Amino acid sequence: MKATVFTPSQVHLLRMFALDKTQKGLDELKTVLFKYYSNRMDEKLKEMWQSGELDQKRLDEINAMDLHQL
Repeated sequence: MKATVFTPSQVHLLRMFALDKTQKGLDELKTVLFKYYSNRMDEKLKEMWQSGELDQKRLDEINAMDLHQL
């Protein structure tokens, strides 16, 4: 059996989960994490748009793709 090695972020989250075992705490944490990663994604997309790596033509190409096959 292969041992699982956790990243520092995973270890930190596991320790945080141990402190609050309520559904409300989980829901709040999920909301915080969603906002965090949503903001990071928005920032990255903005950078890509400003650099020209992403533009309307590329968005149209992505929109035409069958993303289920990726």
